[in-house]
Amino acid sequence: MLKITDTDLPNIIELKNVTQVYGKTDNPILENVNFLVENKPAQGQFVVILGASGCGKSTLLRFIAGLQKPSSGEVLILNKPVRQSGIRAGMVFQQYSSLPWLTVLENVELGLDFQGVESKERRRRAMEMIELVGLAGHENKYAVYPTLSGGQLQRIAIARSLIASPEILLMDEPFGALDINTRLQMQDMLEDVWLKFQPTIIFVTHDIEEAVYLGDDIYIMAANPGRFVHHVSVDLPFNRDREVKHSAHFNELVRKVEDKMIEVAEMSRKN
Repeated sequence: MLKITDTDLPNIIELKNVTQVYGKTDNPILENVNFLVENKPAQGQFVVILGASGCGKSTLLRFIAGLQKPSSGEVLILNKPVRQSGIRAGMVFQQYSSLPWLTVLENVELGLDFQGVESKERRRRAMEMIELVGLAGHENKYAVYPTLSGGQLQRIAIARSLIASPEILLMDEPFGALDINTRLQMQDMLEDVWLKFQPTIIFVTHDIEEAVYLGDDIYIMAANPGRFVHHVSVDLPFNRDREVKHSAHFNELVRKVEDKMIEVAEMSRKN
């Protein structure tokens, strides 16, 4: 089991001895999971979670978002239970989550509408976000496929999540359904918006190169039951572009993570 190091930095997300069991079974999905993300001032964090399907990655995001409570254990945001923390968390799913009966603009400004922001200010901020994520010119189109591509629909979801300035952004395989060219474009776009807004991002993916390119820290989960078993610190430049992917160190990190993933797969098979 991975030992989590707690430094003098303030904690933003902490899971303590979290276990999840569904139904009457002795086989928990997650068992005694401990996980800590510290709050780096004026920087945010980009944490990536890797692991086999079924190890509980998406369930952990639901705990942090307050959409689900674990069977046992604590989920804390800023050292308080999720519902009492007062912290805003946005969430982006793999499935397209835009409302198809609304336009791009209406989808993006939805969160501000719920907050009671005046319509003129709401529209101004939504248009700024639409331009930032590369959707300028599409704001009056309905948010539905195939009127918009899959990548454009995910840009809407990211814009809608970021417009309310969340301290935490949870992303559950958001680029998994995209073709490779669109996926690469979305990685660069996400890097840009993260540097601008500096939230703490928890990003779930199955793509090792994507994890190394985007993440500051990579946590690897094993299954049966789900728990964290490895941590890889990604010591690449803070501000990255595609050139970093051609470096020897980038490829060394990819191989390191691959080796640990293979080790974890063998471990899970033996359980």
